Amino acid sequence: MFEADASWELVLCIGDSVSEEAMLMASRMSMVGELLARRIAEVETEDADLGYMLVTGFSRTVAEVGAAMNISPKLATLVVSQAEALTERLPEVARVLRRGEVDWATVAVVIERTELVTHHRIITQLDAELAGRISGWKSWSRQRVINAVDAAVREMDPDAIRERERAERRRYVRVRPGPDGTARLEGTLTARAGSSFDQRITQLANGVCAEDPRTPGQRRADAVEAMSENRALICLCGRPECPHAEPAEPSAVRVVMNVIAPQSALTGGNQPGYLAGYGVIDAEKLREMAEQAVLRVVQAPTVATAEALRYQASAALVRWIRCRDMTCRFPGCDRPAELCDVDHTIPFNHANPERGGLTVPWNLKCLCRQHHRLKTFHDGWLDQQLPDGTVVWTAPSGQTYTTNPGAIEVFPELRARRSPRRTKATPRAVRIAQRRAKNHRLRPINAEARRIQKARKAEIRRRVEHNRMRATLSFFKGNRPSTSPFAAWINDPYEPEALPADWQPPPPPDPGPDLPPF
Repeated sequence: MFEADASWELVLCIGDSVSEEAMLMASRMSMVGELLARRIAEVETEDADLGYMLVTGFSRTVAEVGAAMNISPKLATLVVSQAEALTERLPEVARVLRRGEVDWATVAVVIERTELVTHHRIITQLDAELAGRISGWKSWSRQRVINAVDAAVREMDPDAIRERERAERRRYVRVRPGPDGTARLEGTLTARAGSSFDQRITQLANGVCAEDPRTPGQRRADAVEAMSENRALICLCGRPECPHAEPAEPSAVRVVMNVIAPQSALTGGNQPGYLAGYGVIDAEKLREMAEQAVLRVVQAPTVATAEALRYQASAALVRWIRCRDMTCRFPGCDRPAELCDVDHTIPFNHANPERGGLTVPWNLKCLCRQHHRLKTFHDGWLDQQLPDGTVVWTAPSGQTYTTNPGAIEVFPELRARRSPRRTKATPRAVRIAQRRAKNHRLRPINAEARRIQKARKAEIRRRVEHNRMRATLSFFKGNRPSTSPFAAWINDPYEPEALPADWQPPPPPDPGPDLPPF
């Protein structure tokens, strides 16, 4: 494709790809903005009095964009927000991006730094001014771009400059998985909190003797762990006379970390484990953590009939679902399963459980609260769950997305443990048990109903026959009463041949203890 000594061609193509990327991003943002406008219009045509059940057009767009791009809800929210800004607030900047005259990173900075400009006239002027300048910022650093945008904003709308209060509202602390069994701690704190945190870990790191083999940086890193467990940092010098070598007192703060691992990994195997909210950890680290942990065996539970007909899943079943799924099952969502709701794919029928979704593994999955609300209150998303836990989602646009349980990829043996054959037999057994229980409950009720119905028919026949005999007597004897001792009832008045609804026959006679049982 390229000549061996034509490096300039490579550099030229790399530069061209930046422009192509900018035009591609402009096209993507335009499509996202159009989708947002359509979803907002849909909401405006629906019932406005939905209260907490309303799923906004923005939320609907975030869900569809997240699924289409396979990104987390947080990142999808950022994408939709950027598209909204380019469509509604910065259309001139969007045109420059569409022509490929500015890179996407610069436009992203413009969107972020003009976020607080709310007056329509000011943002229109600012959009026009920045659109005429940003094409010349190609060789600028990110900080230089920030300074230029902030200067333009300060000149037109000083109140929109990001001040200290705004920065403090964006404070956060995040722990990200790192390579080789490590984690990365990052965040933004207030100056006071940052100083206090720094002094505390420094104090803990300096609380060991001079013979400790760790570097200052390593001691500070270990001090974070000690601080989270509310204990002092243990010295690793190895000298028995060291005053800091004693084990720390038990922590007053209980820290819960959920780790999933096969039993073989705890007995010397090499298969890794999974730390919820972090990711895969090696077997050696797993065994180290297991020494002071509470272990609980988690396996696919056998769901009894009564449990399948109950809305609330058992604790054992919930543990199994969380271990199987590991994260929210919506496309692209990485919310840990421990923070998710356990959702019935086929909705549970509270009025008649035997006709609704059963509380069984192949009808349960983890959904974070955001996507649980989306599924419950927005009819556009449909989900179908297969016997092995796979969920097939259908978006309002008709696109389909398939998500598999996370544990299957980390622990392949789980794939063999779940058998679709068993999942077909269990609902049948549940239905049979339901019918048998229903028959047992209705049998005496139906027997009594049949006895009453039979007695009503016999009573009507008796009245019809007696009235016929009274009519015959009246035809031959007129008003003279009968003197027969065998049918004294014939002189009684005519009886109504229709029974009232509450008519009841006399109770059946008691057979008594002396009568034979047949």
